[in-house]
Amino acid sequence: MSRSRGLTRRVALCMLGATLGGCATAQTVRAATAVAIAPGVYAVHGSGGVADEHNLGRIGNAGFIVGPNGVVAIDTGTSYAHGQALLAAIARVTELPVRVALVSHTRPEFLFGGTAFRERGIPVRMHRRTAGLMASRCETCLKTLRLSVGEEPLRGTAMYGADEVFDATHELSAIGRPVRVLYFGHSSGPGDIAVLDAASGVLFAGGLLDAGRIPDIQDSDLPGWNKALRELRGLGVRTVVPGHGARSSPQLIDTVERYLAQLEARVRAMVVAGDSLLGAADAAELPEFGAWDQYDSIHRRNVSIAFVRFERELLFK
Repeated sequence: MSRSRGLTRRVALCMLGATLGGCATAQTVRAATAVAIAPGVYAVHGSGGVADEHNLGRIGNAGFIVGPNGVVAIDTGTSYAHGQALLAAIARVTELPVRVALVSHTRPEFLFGGTAFRERGIPVRMHRRTAGLMASRCETCLKTLRLSVGEEPLRGTAMYGADEVFDATHELSAIGRPVRVLYFGHSSGPGDIAVLDAASGVLFAGGLLDAGRIPDIQDSDLPGWNKALRELRGLGVRTVVPGHGARSSPQLIDTVERYLAQLEARVRAMVVAGDSLLGAADAAELPEFGAWDQYDSIHRRNVSIAFVRFERELLFK
């Protein structure tokens, strides 16, 4: 890069960062890149891993769908700055207005960018149970995020309430293109949704599907999750944008289902055998998934959560 081009880029970054406190905060408005998945359908991929000062907490995927009358954004990013970056990525693709932002599930990397959308008058929409879970615990989530990412990248980030809530599957018509918002009941989380672009068959799977990353069962209802995965198979999905990880084929549904089935079978066997929770995570290795992102952390926690659930079931039979 030439010196003049480098200076131009730094000046542009400083100007973009001015609302966040000047050039010293330029890193917090790191650009977001939209990747075309299908005509009018775009994904903005996260880094994976855990939220830290290097990735600015941008570990989850987001996306948007462009119709003749506007844009639907799917997930809002980790922070105010990340929300701004997502809006800038949309603006580089189209001049059409963003009509609504959907939040797919209650994880910091998908919801705290909502402040940037709301600042521009864009309503943030989520399932009623997601909004309730967010209100009950995400003040703590935000404090934890500040510790892991740092104060500066989260400048301007704040708790907020949903502008719009819903209770069931429905179709959005605001952009002149059929977008289905899918709710299958309590599954990977109490209010977790997926978003299907009917024209292209692209599914934004939110918390229902992760690619190459251990699914998190903390908020889940496992029977409900398996039911949701079965229903996804009947939707004619052609491409999956998971909550975390790379764009995938519909075979990702089978892969996630297989992990959940192996986890359940292994842990139930331990509970029936009278094994102790102490050491359960070490005993419940699943080698097929050992190379997945967060195997050493989320998988171990999943084992402990599942053990306690299944032990309680056995106790109260």
